[in-house]
Amino acid sequence: MRYAAIDIGSNAVRLLIANIFTDTKKATFKKTSLVRVPLRLGDDAFIDKRISDAKSGELIKTMIAFRHLMDVYKVEDYMACATSAMREAENGPELVKRIFDEAKVKLEIVEGQKEANIIYSTHIAENLELDKDYLYVDVGGGSTELSIFSGAKIVDSKSFQVGTVRMLDNADLPETWNDMNAWIKSHSRKYKDLIGIGTGGNINKLYRLSEEKQGRPLSFNKLNDIYSHLKRHSLKERITVLGLNQDRADVIVPACEIYLKVMKWASVKNIYVPNVGVVDGIIQLMIDRNLK
Repeated sequence: MRYAAIDIGSNAVRLLIANIFTDTKKATFKKTSLVRVPLRLGDDAFIDKRISDAKSGELIKTMIAFRHLMDVYKVEDYMACATSAMREAENGPELVKRIFDEAKVKLEIVEGQKEANIIYSTHIAENLELDKDYLYVDVGGGSTELSIFSGAKIVDSKSFQVGTVRMLDNADLPETWNDMNAWIKSHSRKYKDLIGIGTGGNINKLYRLSEEKQGRPLSFNKLNDIYSHLKRHSLKERITVLGLNQDRADVIVPACEIYLKVMKWASVKNIYVPNVGVVDGIIQLMIDRNLK
């Protein structure tokens, strides 16, 4: 059988179609097709507090295309979620209705905590060592989700309106940064030697740029070196010389800044990058729901 996951983010919109395999003990999935469309809805939502008519039209066309792809792949179940940009857009609920009417896709606008919970659905906690403590960092275009794991369980979690597209649009507020700094220092001081876990498209790309051996963590110093290397290149050079996609070449720098600040404030020396995201979590959520 096949499931599909749709993630409408602030920078890009993604469709993941996955084959589901079951045995007597558990179900797993293998990615069949991943489509990414760089709509960057956050440019509208964070500045004008609404999605423009032009971007709304592009989003609906994308959803219609995704609906056709799901039909062609004979998808048996799907789930579609929208995050920070649609949360802040005043016409978000109106767009949800239009998408259902015109694309026949049922869409849910999820809050920051639920967005984090979706990613946790990948069962990432199952791979954590019980005697170690972790700071989980997920950086998106509009928000950053932070969680502390101890004993392989979440003990503290919070979402902050700090994201890559928001920073590029100068829509991030100093008080939000201060709140995030205070939260991290307050909640991390009780844990010694916190280990980082990073998710999101940008940290995945940063990890590939590091050429670190798969499964090994990325150190703060190495991440800082990559950041300096990226900053030495212009936006055009990041595309033509470093080979980054146009919609990745600009957001990867503020993403790096967020990860570095979080790691510094929490005294995290190393960060693991498991290469999972919202769409992976959505697929796993459906597996868990349907198995039950």
